[in-house]
Amino acid sequence: MRFLILSQYFPPETGAPPIRLASMIRELLKLGHTVEVVTAMPNYPTGKIFPNYQKHFYKLDDWEGVSVHRVWMYAAKGAGIKRLLNYFSFTLTASFGLKKAQKPDYLFVESPPLFLGITGYLVAKLWKVPLIFNVADLWPDTISALGLMSEGLMLKLARRLEIWLYNKANYITVVTSSVQQILLDKKQVPANKILLLPNGVDTKLFGKSKFKLAIDLPKDKIIILYAGTHGYAHGMEVVLQAAKLLIDTNVLFLCIGGGSDKQRIIQLSKDMKLNNVIFWDSQPPEFIANLYNLAFAGIATFRDSPLLECTRPAKTLPILASGKPILFNGAGEGAKLVSASQAGIVTAPGDYNALAKSIRKLISHPKYAIQLGLNGRKYAEQNLDWSIIIADWLKQLNMEESKKSSTY
Repeated sequence: MRFLILSQYFPPETGAPPIRLASMIRELLKLGHTVEVVTAMPNYPTGKIFPNYQKHFYKLDDWEGVSVHRVWMYAAKGAGIKRLLNYFSFTLTASFGLKKAQKPDYLFVESPPLFLGITGYLVAKLWKVPLIFNVADLWPDTISALGLMSEGLMLKLARRLEIWLYNKANYITVVTSSVQQILLDKKQVPANKILLLPNGVDTKLFGKSKFKLAIDLPKDKIIILYAGTHGYAHGMEVVLQAAKLLIDTNVLFLCIGGGSDKQRIIQLSKDMKLNNVIFWDSQPPEFIANLYNLAFAGIATFRDSPLLECTRPAKTLPILASGKPILFNGAGEGAKLVSASQAGIVTAPGDYNALAKSIRKLISHPKYAIQLGLNGRKYAEQNLDWSIIIADWLKQLNMEESKKSSTY
């Protein structure tokens, strides 16, 4: 089969969407499928188009044997009108990249941004091919629940667009069973449209990394690694508050990644005069894998929100695969994953006292920490490797296509 993937984010950008799509494509290629990509000029997380891509409206790349059609968009970071312009500009220019691509058997559209679904729908209709709309985040519900957008005309229009896209898409992929249930119960999406495509992990990279990278870290520190997006939804204040309670230990929190809330969190750390928290820019997966080899434990956090409970944080999966204990501060799908894998300690969202106590417990009981890590590695190998995830997703897709064919 020939798949065409439409996404605003793609390598060499870092972050959950590019890493997820890259892994998905590698597995599709291994299985003999053909893939093309239409994406924007890389700019995340800096909000500036990368040097090799500046002054181009269109650029054709070769990524691991895959044709990648890149088009210009208004580069920006953070929230507000600039971010909306960032989204809308790619929604418009993406059509140029799609014209350069070959007609696929399936058009796979990554969301958010939600608006990109409009472009995907129009082109899929023109080509008369099935549209697969990937819902990585229940936008706009999430931004409403977090108070990032007040109720009004914009939010009302966004909700209408969301339902319209669900109606027009041939298939909708979701990352968790909780989101699947929301689409069934609250969004009235037919069950035969929904395909489960959870986040996976490269177990060959994480946990068994052979990369030798020069990393400047203190030798006498116990590294707690936070690797992933620094967004408002992640409530990283809890990390800083726990760090303050652990100032008497040799624990060092290493926070690596980008995101809309990063600068605020960095400033808050400075205001709290924390010398046991450091921040690094986003890095490629190979670098992160090597960091986990050096780390004592990994940490993931989420704010207290019913909608966030439906999300299985992508940053938890490399921790599992790396054989490191997970410190998960949150609830819902992420907490269930940590409990099911017996790979870490779960604390309530925002409870920094419990988080600090959990870290002290792991430090005081190294054998317990090692066993949690071993449990996580085993669980990842058996359930979360991308080869397993993609094979199951294709099985679901083929099954639904067979059902449709039998009705004609």
